[in-house]
Amino acid sequence: MRLNRIDVGAEASDIRILHLGLGAFHRAHQAWYTNAVNQLQEQQWGISAFTGRRADEALKLEPQDGLYTLITRSALADTAEIVSSISEVHAATDVDAWLAGFGNPRVTIVTITVTEAGYCRAPDGGLDVDAPGIADDLSALRAGERTPRATAPGKLVQGLMERYRLGGAPLAIISCDNLAGNGAVTRRIVMELCSAVDAGLSKWVDSAVRFPGTMVDRITPRATEEDVAVAAELTGWLDESPVVTEPFREWVIEKDFGIERPEWERAGAQFVDDVLPHERRKLLLLNGAHSLLAYLGLARGLHTVAEAISDPTCRARVQQWWDEARELVEFEPVVIDEYCASLLERWGNPRIAHRLDQIAMDGSLKLPLRTVPVIRGFRATGRLPEAAVSVVAGWLVHLRRGTVSGPDADLGDLTKLTTGSADDAARLAMRTLAPDLESDVELCGAISAAVGRLLAQPSTR
Repeated sequence: MRLNRIDVGAEASDIRILHLGLGAFHRAHQAWYTNAVNQLQEQQWGISAFTGRRADEALKLEPQDGLYTLITRSALADTAEIVSSISEVHAATDVDAWLAGFGNPRVTIVTITVTEAGYCRAPDGGLDVDAPGIADDLSALRAGERTPRATAPGKLVQGLMERYRLGGAPLAIISCDNLAGNGAVTRRIVMELCSAVDAGLSKWVDSAVRFPGTMVDRITPRATEEDVAVAAELTGWLDESPVVTEPFREWVIEKDFGIERPEWERAGAQFVDDVLPHERRKLLLLNGAHSLLAYLGLARGLHTVAEAISDPTCRARVQQWWDEARELVEFEPVVIDEYCASLLERWGNPRIAHRLDQIAMDGSLKLPLRTVPVIRGFRATGRLPEAAVSVVAGWLVHLRRGTVSGPDADLGDLTKLTTGSADDAARLAMRTLAPDLESDVELCGAISAAVGRLLAQPSTR
């Protein structure tokens, strides 16, 4: 029998949270935390979740009343729980439900997981007015059209316009994407689009809407048909859209609210004055090492993080990366050591199939956040960070060997990056990732040499 609330006995909670970007990570992370809080306190927080672009997840979850199975996969066994915090699911095009959510004064939280590319950022960090869909969204917003917006900034501003029109109850918009300063990024993008639409709207958002920064972490590989069978075996219910995740989870949130919110700390979330040190620790030590494993592992014929971290060459390079990156991490050495040891344990879980090709996507957006800070730090003192250089080289080799999609495919110099000489590719790579370093001859030479070594390296498979 398929999951449904009547048979499972899980009533839908009142909608208090909107979410944009319904996918596996949201369901393993923010929705799980909210579900855990709902089980611990009398006040219930229901989520109205919207897909980012495609309607696939909504089509699967709607017949299940938003219910789904969360399979927690350790190295030894699987456990399962049915999560009921998502009270409604909607396709991205359901603009009536989106506006109704923003117009509901009981909704005080909006969370978003739209990936780095979804923020439509220009190189200077502001709104990219030339990004696909932004111009059309801006025109429609100025005209007050109640039709679906194409971009995440457009959707957020459309919702904020509705809330402002209906009285302007305070709100918090919480980015849960791997962006440095994600709260500040979201605020800037939203404010710039609001300012281009209506001065009164912009003034209200500036005073009534909070954008706390966050750091999120939980590995969530793509579920398979086999996982559908696992969920049914563990729960006795047929779930067409289970989520698989690791036992580890972390959520660090800035104390920038001033409005009612779930007591997520009761489920293990941390509320801190400054999320930046936690964010930098994760971006550099975890995400930076992930990119390294992805590009070097793929070059060696490997497929998953577990395979790559078990490969002596990849593992040694990760240790070298950590030696370089830790100089920028603001924690005591013993805390960094413990964190890195926990990463090795998590990544070594052979039952979590975290695919390297998934991590390797969108390097042009990820590497400026994960790798370039280490390069800049070392170059400021005249040093070359070997592991960081190998990440950039690995990205270039990946572009040359792999099927490129997403933002990487839109790079204006993609052809030169993928078919030009290694020297030219190295310079173009730095122009793309960090324009101020394009003229660094020693750095570009090191990247070029690393590209040559990777291209000559035989695959392990």
